[in-house]
Amino acid sequence: MDVLGSMLHGFAMLAQPEVLLYMVGGFLIGTFFGAVPGLTSLLAIALLLPLTYSLDVTVALVACASIFMAGMCSGSITATTINIPGAPSSMMTAIEGYPMQQRGEGAKALGHAALGSMIGGSIGALLLMVVAPVAAEFALLIRTPGKFALIAFALIVIIISQRGSITKGMIATLFGVMIATIGIDVMQPVARFTFGSATLVQGIDIMPLVIGAFAISELLVQADSRGKHTVDLDQVKATKVRRRDFIPPLSEVREIGLFRYLKSAAIGYAVGTLPGAGGSMAAFVSYAEAMRSSKHPERYGKGNPEGIAAAECANNSMCGGAFVPMLTFGIPGDPTTAIVLGVLVINGLQPGPEFIANQLDLVAPMFAALFVSALILIPLTLYLLGPYFLKIVSIRRDFLYSSIAVVALVGSYVATYSTFQMGLSLVFGVLAYFMRKQKYPTVCLLLGFVLGPSLEEYCRRAMSISDGNPAIFFTSPDSLFFLVLTAVFFYFMVIRKPKDRGLGTPPAG
Repeated sequence: MDVLGSMLHGFAMLAQPEVLLYMVGGFLIGTFFGAVPGLTSLLAIALLLPLTYSLDVTVALVACASIFMAGMCSGSITATTINIPGAPSSMMTAIEGYPMQQRGEGAKALGHAALGSMIGGSIGALLLMVVAPVAAEFALLIRTPGKFALIAFALIVIIISQRGSITKGMIATLFGVMIATIGIDVMQPVARFTFGSATLVQGIDIMPLVIGAFAISELLVQADSRGKHTVDLDQVKATKVRRRDFIPPLSEVREIGLFRYLKSAAIGYAVGTLPGAGGSMAAFVSYAEAMRSSKHPERYGKGNPEGIAAAECANNSMCGGAFVPMLTFGIPGDPTTAIVLGVLVINGLQPGPEFIANQLDLVAPMFAALFVSALILIPLTLYLLGPYFLKIVSIRRDFLYSSIAVVALVGSYVATYSTFQMGLSLVFGVLAYFMRKQKYPTVCLLLGFVLGPSLEEYCRRAMSISDGNPAIFFTSPDSLFFLVLTAVFFYFMVIRKPKDRGLGTPPAG
């Protein structure tokens, strides 16, 4: 079946009642998690991960895609209403959305955010459908030395993207690689680093690491920071809006301009294809470019819909871009796609150059769900449920977080039926909590764990091919290309640091 036929098959799959139910349900779950401060779509998918053992892989991927898109968009809800971004990617939206809320234009700000998300998300999904098969064909040209250089490039970019904490990013990444070495050797049937424990021979499963680093640690962080973000519930309850208030005026949309939407979507998609960049980086770069090229830059920071459109268009377009390196090279584009990679691995699937060519029918419904979620579900849910979204912040945190803790621990046990692995979830959760307290990026820990085995395997294979001569990495054209690309990124992101024009440093995606 050709690419077009596979994509049409993917859209047809969404018409099946079960698949449609999981897509809509996933979107609503992602909207809730993205709108509640402290909860993210990343946490939602992490909690969904244990359920994928009992779900059809296509249904699981569709649910993940809709959660991803919904969580990216809905972070703008609390960013606008109470100036607390529901997700890191909504930080730039808060800069413009909250001043509009203070002027009584909160609903209109959310309308602009939804429109930007709809345009950016649908463009990103369309580009994913077009680019992913082409990228897969290109990936077939990369040999063993090039694969090592590519993964090394991904890890280095992930580390240097932690601007202001490169050393800590490197330490967290190396720690993740070290954890991945526990268990059976990747090249030989020999146990290593088990410290004499028969339980550790099987290695560390991705499930306890994901749930611990992103669910348990988040709950500990939220418990520790309780009271630091005070929400004016009286103000939220007193806010009365009509559904038509969420529709942005056509005059303002024209003033923003089609070119602004398209350029922001292109920026977000391009940033998404970079390993580890994430939605916050996409929103930041797009917002900075919008301010630079704006006819009225003095309006930024005072409630400018143009800034909201640029940021939201970019971070939702990033969703499509982040799937490209994950599916074609097995390198996650952001933390959420790293967990989606876990869904594939759990089901016995290994993304890579041959994956798209051989399994396009399997992932086509996920592409379609990403597109439908952006184009239809984002504006539809905002128009129908917009007034209720504004009341999400009034949910009692003690009940919410205790419930999530129970689901996380039960899920980690059900996924492996191992009390040891469930205990590891708590260990990694406490460890990640202290790492985050000291500003060590946990996303580097996860990506180091995911990419570490492949890095070691391709390095040892290449050295075996060359009889131990490391010159193979410099004589192989594909490897040399990625080494040069790594040097270029290092120069522009570390040696020649870009000026942020006073916008601050974006959080790690």
